[in-house]
Amino acid sequence: MRRIIGFLAAMSCSWPVLAADALPALKLDPDSLTVSGVSSGGYMAVQYQVAYSGKVAGAGVVSAGPWYCAQESITRALGECMKGVDPAPDTAALIAAARRAAEAATIDDLNGLAADHVWVFHGSKDTKVALPVSDALVEFYRAFIPTENIRYETGVAAAHGFPTLDDGIPCDRSGEPWLNDCDYDAAGRLLEQLYGPLKPRGKASDDRLQAFDQHRYAQSGALSTLEPFGFVYVPKRCETGEGCRIHVAFHGCRQGTSFVGKAFVRNAGYNDWAESNDIVVLYPQAAKSMFMPLNPQGCWDWWGYTGADYATRDGAQLVTVRRMLEALGLR
Repeated sequence: MRRIIGFLAAMSCSWPVLAADALPALKLDPDSLTVSGVSSGGYMAVQYQVAYSGKVAGAGVVSAGPWYCAQESITRALGECMKGVDPAPDTAALIAAARRAAEAATIDDLNGLAADHVWVFHGSKDTKVALPVSDALVEFYRAFIPTENIRYETGVAAAHGFPTLDDGIPCDRSGEPWLNDCDYDAAGRLLEQLYGPLKPRGKASDDRLQAFDQHRYAQSGALSTLEPFGFVYVPKRCETGEGCRIHVAFHGCRQGTSFVGKAFVRNAGYNDWAESNDIVVLYPQAAKSMFMPLNPQGCWDWWGYTGADYATRDGAQLVTVRRMLEALGLR
């Protein structure tokens, strides 16, 4: 036992001790919140949008399916919510579940989705999440959002990952850092769908990508599922008190900082658009865990490892992100 304790003590002393600040208080447009994500981050974006639909103006989703797809089942998550066949996601049942949740006031009134704009992407070379899963998401959205507000992109020969102009691995390959060099600017495409016409893509500055202490915002039940530090990109004009918009970008599985460093938060493409269009970008970070709650790939909770309420306003990770946004100044 003493050897084990000594080993753990030595290991703890070898870990770097880093300091991170609280999130800065900014002047944010209260009607400007949008969310996006890839893979598990896409599911997380949908969950946040539906749970807090009264506060969210739109979502961009890459390689993910409808709200509450897994229904607290890892078997269902790995089956129909990824493979999309035998069976495909039961969209009608998920729409009904959302309506019941709204009636029970565990999520916002679904009328809050009616004015949203959404952008859904599925790469034609994606073999990890099948096309019927994204089809089911679009069908889910059409129950609540006008068709003209939904853009569905399926024509890019991208494997599973987040498509970029010129960062990452070849477009038709899948692997870390889960950024695909497709000559396709997914960040720009989705932001323009969510916000309307934007100024041309600018040039981000790394010194405006700030680390912050995530644990100070964590709800009980979320602490062990989050990395110690998240990131926020604050454009120059937003630092000086200008009114700015706010976007949350959720990484995918094996795409957080413990797997790929700052690859997603620096190179996905959001920050260049943010700099020229006064958009603050929040990058929460999920942690991997080899213990309970088991999450070895550092995915966001879209099947219930934080609890049965994971997809509702009381979900531990959703509440934590909401607290981060409130700290930034979103009311």
